[in-house]
Amino acid sequence: MCLAVPGKIVEAADVGSSRIAKVQFGGVSRQVYLDFVPEAQPGDYVLVHVGFAISRVEPEEALRTYELLKQMGALAEGAAVENALAEDALAEDASVENALAEGPSVEDALAEGPLVKEDGQP
Repeated sequence: MCLAVPGKIVEAADVGSSRIAKVQFGGVSRQVYLDFVPEAQPGDYVLVHVGFAISRVEPEEALRTYELLKQMGALAEGAAVENALAEDALAEDASVENALAEGPSVEDALAEGPLVKEDGQP
C-alpha cells in the first residue's frame, strides 16, 4: 500500500539541481525533495510520498487528515507518521535496488544519450 502524508515545510533550499526542504509531520521532521512542487515555500503544506513532495495541500486539509488519524488512534505521538515514513523509506530503498538490478546498465544509458524532452527539459 502507498501512503502520502501531509507535512509542513519549515525550511527550503536549492542544493545542486534539486530543491530540498525540512518538513514537519506532527512531531517528526524529515528531509524532503521539492522537485515535483517547485512553487512550494516554507509555511506551505505538502503531501509527501517516498521522500518527495508530490503536491501542495491546503492547511485545513492537512489538519483534517491529522485529526482523522488521531481519531483512529493511529496518531499516537507521531507513531503513525513515523511508521508511514519508515515504510515509504523501505519501499524507496527496494524500488531503487530493483531498478538498479533490472534496469539498463550505466553504459547502456549513456550510449542512448540523455533523457531530454523536445523542449529541452529532462
